[in-house]
Amino acid sequence: MTENEISRIVFDAGLKIHKKLGAGLFEHVYEECMFYELKRSGYLVEKQKLLPIIYEDLKVENAFRLDMLIENKVILEIKTVDYISPIHKAQLLTYLKMTGCKLGMLLNFQSDIFKNGVTRIVNHL
Repeated sequence: MTENEISRIVFDAGLKIHKKLGAGLFEHVYEECMFYELKRSGYLVEKQKLLPIIYEDLKVENAFRLDMLIENKVILEIKTVDYISPIHKAQLLTYLKMTGCKLGMLLNFQSDIFKNGVTRIVNHL
């Protein structure tokens, strides 16, 4: 399965959740719902995945936490904010670089229209 195929599945699941629940809930609610939708569809999804950073001879355990890693290819970050800021994008791009993943998605469930709250970030390896 390609990153683009996974992103379509993620978008569809997010849209379904947003239509049913609307905006205004805490991030962890949407995260649990996304995890549920993706897992029940049979996808390999890891939630709240802690990853280390290697610096020379030093390994910093639990240096960062991904909201979700899907099929070991796509990083998903869930937000409930008024708008996606440059720091959110920079954070996801850093995660992509540190993991070697090519695609990340920011889903902002606070948006009135779900598609306006979706941002794709690509890691140009």
